[in-house]
Amino acid sequence: MNVLQAFVTATATLLAVLVGGWLTVRAQDRLWRRDQDRQWRDIRLTAYTDFIGAVREYVAFALNPAARITAVPRPRAPGDLMPFFDDEGARYRERLESTKTALRLVAGRPEVVNESSALVRQARLLAAARAGSTADTLPPDRFDELWQAERRFLDVARAELGLPSAFEPPGQ
Repeated sequence: MNVLQAFVTATATLLAVLVGGWLTVRAQDRLWRRDQDRQWRDIRLTAYTDFIGAVREYVAFALNPAARITAVPRPRAPGDLMPFFDDEGARYRERLESTKTALRLVAGRPEVVNESSALVRQARLLAAARAGSTADTLPPDRFDELWQAERRFLDVARAELGLPSAFEPPGQ
């Protein structure tokens, strides 16, 4: 009987150690995943914030009366005008392009990438329209489309980050 008791005790102890180890591993895995999710959220938030800042700087430069912008038709579809800046404006274009690429690297949803591309396109169309006129004579619909594209981008970015829409009242 002593051998049977020792076997049962050893088996119960071994089982308890295995269950305890398994529960510890699961808890550590959950903590690791939560930490990874938090890190990726922070990385995405930084990329999205940098991107919006670059878009705003690009637009501000395009609206600057001293900005020298030329526009040429895009050789492929959709065939709209592509703006080209002088040396001073090149840094704004480069910053926009680099933040757009960084955003694409870290975005977790294709909607974020699609809406960022739409926002960049609207900013470029505004700059191209500015090439042939002054900032005061730009068509108002250019600004409306730009701000709508920004709003759509912010909505999908906030959704990816787990935040509610900034443009709808709570509870709707």
